[in-house]
Amino acid sequence: MAELARAPLSLEWAKGALARTQAGDAAALVTVLATEGSAPREAGVKMAVWGEGQAGTIGGGNLEFLAAGQARAMLAAGARFAIQDYPLGPLLQQCCGGRVRLLIEGVEDSAWLGEALDRLDARRAFDIGTRFEDAKLTKTVSAAADAPDASGVSLGGAPASARGARPAPGDLLVEHVRPARADVLLFGAGHVGAAIARALKPLAVRLHWYDSRPEAADLTGATLRSPQEMEILAANPPPDAHLLVLTHDHALDYALTRAAIAGGGFAYLGLIGSLTKRARFVSRLRQEGFDDSRLTCPIGAPQLMRSKDPEVIAVSVAADLLMRLDAGD
Repeated sequence: MAELARAPLSLEWAKGALARTQAGDAAALVTVLATEGSAPREAGVKMAVWGEGQAGTIGGGNLEFLAAGQARAMLAAGARFAIQDYPLGPLLQQCCGGRVRLLIEGVEDSAWLGEALDRLDARRAFDIGTRFEDAKLTKTVSAAADAPDASGVSLGGAPASARGARPAPGDLLVEHVRPARADVLLFGAGHVGAAIARALKPLAVRLHWYDSRPEAADLTGATLRSPQEMEILAANPPPDAHLLVLTHDHALDYALTRAAIAGGGFAYLGLIGSLTKRARFVSRLRQEGFDDSRLTCPIGAPQLMRSKDPEVIAVSVAADLLMRLDAGD
């Protein structure tokens, strides 16, 4: 039986399905219920399918092509739902060697989609309940219960299986949607800060983005806070937050770094800058009696830091963050 795994954040399936149903069109959802062995995506990922298109992905390739075709055929026939098993071998002209169980369902009641989209957009954890009845499915969206931190799908309290018994009438399938793996506090909305914010937007993190300059906040969408307010935020972040300091002002960078170290409630503290900047900050911190051992400067994955292009730096910082989150998990 597969373990619950982390599924990346995706809003596209919910946006696509909601848009089609609000327009009065028929749409279906394809959900990966469980996997075994090598598979393109994790349990819990979804895609929306309608007559002329689709949104989201369950992994691409022939599996997705056939699943989308089956969803359209189901919509055309007026069927409400189906559970389909796909061995990822010669039948699909794929050599993954694994196995996937899919739930394909027509969207009859779209009210739950709006609530799910709101929670996804806010990076809030929640559960999607699917009650199987003789001829239909009943959907509910609720705040996350005492379920695993990871995303995934459970049936009868255990991870859903790619083999064995399928859901029967009366069974409750629960999708544990965990959009945010960490809070990220990003201080600075310059060119690099804006590029980092764009790189983090599709990832499963909850971004808190601040700048002290009204013009920068207005231009980028960062939240305007005074330097003093930013220091308070740095000293009192959410539990296990990851902090990135890269403002327009080295004095403010130092004040935020010192405040974060003094508070100590972070999982990671990254400061943009050269080795020279690091040496100066470390020297001053030590003179003032602060421990610099948890400070990371420069930031980003070293293998990608030869370029000074903001977008390259952003990719490097995002990659480093994901590696740290995976190591922490």
